[in-house]
Amino acid sequence: MIAEIIINSNAKALNKTFDYIVPKDLESKISLGNRVFVPFGRGNKQEEGYIIGFKDESEFANKEILKIEDGLLSKENIKLAKLMSMKYFCNISDCIKLMLPPGASTKNIENRVKDKTLNFVYLNKTSDEIEFDIKTNALKSEKQIKLLRFLEENDGLNISELEAITEVSKSIMKTLEKNGYIQIIEEKVNRNPFIHKKIKRDKKLKLNKEQQDVYDTVEFMIDNEEFSEFLLHGITGSGKTEVYMQLIEKVINIRKICNSACARNITYSSNG
Repeated sequence: MIAEIIINSNAKALNKTFDYIVPKDLESKISLGNRVFVPFGRGNKQEEGYIIGFKDESEFANKEILKIEDGLLSKENIKLAKLMSMKYFCNISDCIKLMLPPGASTKNIENRVKDKTLNFVYLNKTSDEIEFDIKTNALKSEKQIKLLRFLEENDGLNISELEAITEVSKSIMKTLEKNGYIQIIEEKVNRNPFIHKKIKRDKKLKLNKEQQDVYDTVEFMIDNEEFSEFLLHGITGSGKTEVYMQLIEKVINIRKICNSACARNITYSSNG
């Protein structure tokens, strides 16, 4: 397997893919969008790059990937980065950086935001095995039994959640792990910066005469499916964004109507 890699560099000469051999032991772990480290140049200096494609063979691939890191990019991210690079005449790696989470793109690895991980608890024995051990007094601790029975219905919670809900300590969980009843597995969890942020929905504002004139002009072109370019002039706070937002809403609503109509046509067609 050959990976097509973009080197993380601002140099225009490096705005192209380089082919690297994927070692056999990494083939099952590697995927599109992975950040990798590779030997680069005559001195084989270790450089960072991103996998943006795969191929079966290459006459130019004579070095192997050294290390795989996180997969922060999706197929859509990579496609968009390529389009942005062509449109704005910049390096693909620069476009890729715009799609990485804050703190994940700095070249100093020690300063990067680390992946958030939590310890999750999973049952390692069946319910029948647990009940048998309870009946035969192999399991006597009420708190251990309480936790195991809770996990039978709620497998895969993290340790902090289990402590709060069941009031069972970590030491008891460690004992159960030692005796083979549960597994404690460290897993990466996705960060959500908006999880505690409450965002109020804005109401659509009434456009003034100037705004309405602009809106009507663009709306006419949209309704007639005519392509044109518009540039809105106005000082900060004059309401340009509100015009943009209302036009975007109109286009989204048109698409929803079109999608709904297409779905109905497909339904009617499939029925005969």
